[in-house]
This record gives sequence, C-alpha cells and structure tokens, in this order.
Amino acid sequence: MSTFLNRIIEGVHDMCYIWAKEMKSVFQDEGVLLFFIVVPLVYPLLYSWIYNNEVVREVPVVVVDMSNSQQSRQFIRLYDASPDTKVAYRCNDMEEAQDLVEKQVAHGILYFPPDFENRLLRMEQSHVSVYCDMSLMLAYKAIYSTATAVSQRMNAAMQVQLSGNYTNREDEISTQPLAVEEVQIFNPTGGYGNFILPPVLILILQQTLLLGIGLSAGTARENNRYQDLVPISRHYNGIFRIVLGKSLCYFMLYLVMAAYICLVVPRLFHFTSLANVYELIGLMIPYLLACIFFGMFVSCVVRYRENVILIVVFTSLPLLFLTGVSWPQSAIPRAWQGISWLFPSTFGCRAFVRLNAMDATLYDIRHEYQILWIQVVIYFFATCLVYRYQLINTRRHAHERLKEMKAHVNAAKRKINK
Repeated sequence: MSTFLNRIIEGVHDMCYIWAKEMKSVFQDEGVLLFFIVVPLVYPLLYSWIYNNEVVREVPVVVVDMSNSQQSRQFIRLYDASPDTKVAYRCNDMEEAQDLVEKQVAHGILYFPPDFENRLLRMEQSHVSVYCDMSLMLAYKAIYSTATAVSQRMNAAMQVQLSGNYTNREDEISTQPLAVEEVQIFNPTGGYGNFILPPVLILILQQTLLLGIGLSAGTARENNRYQDLVPISRHYNGIFRIVLGKSLCYFMLYLVMAAYICLVVPRLFHFTSLANVYELIGLMIPYLLACIFFGMFVSCVVRYRENVILIVVFTSLPLLFLTGVSWPQSAIPRAWQGISWLFPSTFGCRAFVRLNAMDATLYDIRHEYQILWIQVVIYFFATCLVYRYQLINTRRHAHERLKEMKAHVNAAKRKINK
C-alpha cells in the first residue's frame, strides 16, 4: 500500500515538474506566446469591432427615373428616407448606372420605366426594376427589402383611395386582411454580429490552441529537447504524467482565455449573452480538454511547425461552415457531417450558441456535451499512444547516440594508448 502511495506521489510530483517546465517554455517561446496569449486577446476584439454595427445602413443606390412622374418621385423619397438605403446618384440611362455599380460606388439600381405612372392611372399593374449587387448579401438584403417595403406602403395607400371605405378600421382590413407579426427569436437585434460572432469566438479557442501546441512541439523537436531530456530525466518516466503535465499547463492558460472570450467580449460589445456562468464552465471544461488532447495528437502527427500553421489556416473557414451555425446543418452533405465529428469545434460551437443565445441548459445540449466528453477520452488515449511511440523512438535514438559516442571515446583511447 505504501509503495502504491509513493508511486502516486511521485507521479503527481513529476506531473507538476512537467507542468512547470512546459509553462516556462510557453513564456520563453515568442511564437507560442503569440498564439496562446496575444491572438486570443486581440482577435475577438477585432472581429467584434468589425461586426459591432450589426446591420448595414445607408447603402448607396443609383436611380434611373425614366418616368419622372409624381408617383416615381414619391417612391424615391420613401426609399431614400429608409435608414438602410440612400439614393446616392441619379442617372439618365442604365449604362451610366451600371458603370457606377461596376466601380462599386453604388450597390444597386432602381429603374422606373417611362410608363410607370400611366399604367397606374389606367388601373394596370406597373413595375419597378431593382438590380442588386449580389457579391455582398447584406447590401442586397437592404436594397431589396426596402424596395419591397416601399412598394407595399404605396400599394396600401392606393387601395385605400380606391376602396371607398368610411372608417380607419375598414382601411386596415382592406389593405392588410391577414396581419403578420415578425418576431426575431434568439437574435432580437437581427444583426450579423449576434449571428456569426459566437461560433467564431469558440473556433478561435480551438485554432489558437492547435497553433500554440503545434508550434511548441515543433520547437521542441527542432531543439532536440526530447532527445536530450526524455531518456535522462526521471521526471519523464511515464506517458500519463507527461500528457497530463503538459495538458494541465494548456488548460490553466485557456481557462482564463475562455472566460475572457465567452464572458467579457460579448458584454463589451453588447452582444446577446444569456449563458449562465456555471453552465458555461461546465461546457468549457470538456471543450478545452478535447481541443488540448486533439492539438497534442495533431502536433505529434504533423512533424514541422510550419505545417501546423498552414493546416490551421486552411481549415478555419471550412470548420466554421461545418459547425452548422453559419450554414444550415441539414444542407451539409452527410460525408462532411461525418468529418465534422472529428473536431471539437463542431459540437462546442453548437452548444455555446444554444447556451448563449437560446438560454439553453446543459440538459438541453446533452448530445453535444456527451460527444465532447467522448472526444476527450478518445483523444487522450490517442495522444498517449503517439507520445509513447515518440518516447520509444527518442530513447532508441538516444541509446544509438550514446553507443556512437562510446565507440568514438574507445577509439580515441586506443589511439592514445598506441
């Protein structure tokens, strides 16, 4: 019993030694420090500042009014009065208007045909052509939705004039027999920041962890730290203590980063933040552990530190789509949905969005929560296997180097004796 207890105490002592060693190496390596500290602190502020306006306002539009009538001028006045759009230019023909759109000084065109008012006066249906720049979806939405709203308002006014009603209630019924009330649930501002920022923040935690761990492992290999220290130091005599000691260092650092990203940043920029602190902590523990063990596993599989940077940069945007937050999960092919199960960000982003924007509980996200813990277990043992393989190889190389050094020493001694 005492021997078993001594081994546990020795293991904890070695784990703390490895933790301190890894913590020291993190703060001594400028590249690792950049990805572990600077990027998680700065990137959320940068993204939040960019999306802080939530919606686009005063989108410039070109007007080509071939009718030049009272009705077309009224449509233009109402359109320009909208907070989303602005009549920035007036042109005499479509070619001139298209030239302005091609130069990106305007993002849409309103075209009124010459018979616009005449058709209305003859009780015929008239048309307004709306041309939108589809390269920017937010600008397209502002231009098109404003044109639709103005046309509905003018249609209602014409219906009131023609109906011959006597009361305002009759006017309301004739212009809107079916009332539709729009309620924006889970995103009350209807803004783009509240929509896209939560998964981006969680993805930043995973990607910076992968970068930092991969960079640290690559630096260690380049400096031959494992070849020199692992076979000699008794503190590295055990796979579990190595993996747990290093992961404890990363976990402690990223608990602080996660608290900053999930609690401080949304409140600084007034984004929706409904998550309970205790439930958020319950989610972040398995998510960070899964990201850490996944990053340690990848750092052993990918040999060079530059490759880790390339892989993370290449996969960041696809991983955001695979979360099912920025693109509907039902529209993602099944093959890609299967690939998405390999990454902790897939379930971490979904769970965080539901906690933060939908006021869900841990029970509501139990599916994602359970999968994150499964990933923790799988990636922990996978990391232990690859670390064991690496440890055996480094010790074998070290013994070969020792044999070579002994051979050189013996050869030198024989020469001296001769």
